[in-house]
Amino acid sequence: MRLIFFFVLVIHGLVHHLGFAKAFKLAKISQIKSTISKFAGVLWFLCTILFVGSGYLFMVKIEYWWLPAGIAIVLSQIVIIRSWDDAKTGTLFNVIILVPVIIGYLNAQPASFPNIYKAEVQKALKRTFGEAILTEADIKHLPPAVQKYLRFTGAVGKPKVSNCRARFTGLFKTRQEVDWIKIKSQQYDFFDDPARVFSIDSSMYGLPFDGLHMYVDGTATMQIRAASLIRVVNAKGREMDQSETVTLLNDMCLLAPATLMNANIRWEAVDPLNVKVVFTNKAVTVTALLTFNEKGALVNFSSDDRYYSLDGTGYKKYRWTTPVKEYREVNGRKVVSFAEAVWHTPQGQFTYAKFDLADIQYNTREFRMD
Repeated sequence: MRLIFFFVLVIHGLVHHLGFAKAFKLAKISQIKSTISKFAGVLWFLCTILFVGSGYLFMVKIEYWWLPAGIAIVLSQIVIIRSWDDAKTGTLFNVIILVPVIIGYLNAQPASFPNIYKAEVQKALKRTFGEAILTEADIKHLPPAVQKYLRFTGAVGKPKVSNCRARFTGLFKTRQEVDWIKIKSQQYDFFDDPARVFSIDSSMYGLPFDGLHMYVDGTATMQIRAASLIRVVNAKGREMDQSETVTLLNDMCLLAPATLMNANIRWEAVDPLNVKVVFTNKAVTVTALLTFNEKGALVNFSSDDRYYSLDGTGYKKYRWTTPVKEYREVNGRKVVSFAEAVWHTPQGQFTYAKFDLADIQYNTREFRMD
């Protein structure tokens, strides 16, 4: 989709070069029958530069790409009106380009999801952290299954983890009966002062949907907007706080097992392959069951402390599980590379998300947004 829009910008821009060539008689332009003055020809050429330039800025992810594109739309429409009979089709392309330009403008505002996400992450990244090595002595008090998992993932002998940044691609659905939609997400987790900032991008029927989950200082919110403008969901409150505490614990177990040394975690071995974990942050305590296989890999995370909500106003508590399908090695650590998220409702299991890990970084000191 990104590449398609780039080509729309560039091709629309290059078409404007015809008006410049017509005005300065650089070639015989049969497509334009009306006379174009040299001043108007300069405007046509300026549109070419602005559209093609904004396409380049868009592809290299410069935040203000929309500014030259917006100016180009205005100038383009002026020259189109002056040669309406020959150039009126260009209006349709200007309208198509206008929608992303408006979204780009909204995303550049301080209250936009990308800027809120960036500000919160950069604030957390200012905290200092050490990189002490996780040793066998550090994990000897843990249940045997958890010790084996830490060795399986390669966490022992590596630096302890204070934060991580992860990107995912995947599929998501809000209800069992609806179709899957493709999603891209990125997140930062912080474990010294527990926090999770999660951004998600998707689209439905060609309309972009953006989501921002914030879990900071024990308080959670979830917001979703259509086209960066229309608020669809604004969830907050006790149920959200508890649910996101579970989610953070899930991230610790699946993405950053070295953090399972956290002093706010209590353990209870159920049997050789199942361990109960109790995590407290601020005033919220949540519980989960971790299931391992004989090799030491974590294969499932299950909790009864997370709430399901469609709109952020009504909540139902169902069992929530994240069965793990695959691991891969990243810089000497085994990391979960594919997992699902499942609600266990009275009507049966509902798999609502499938995540593929794109990349992950530990103990990062820099902000990145891809």
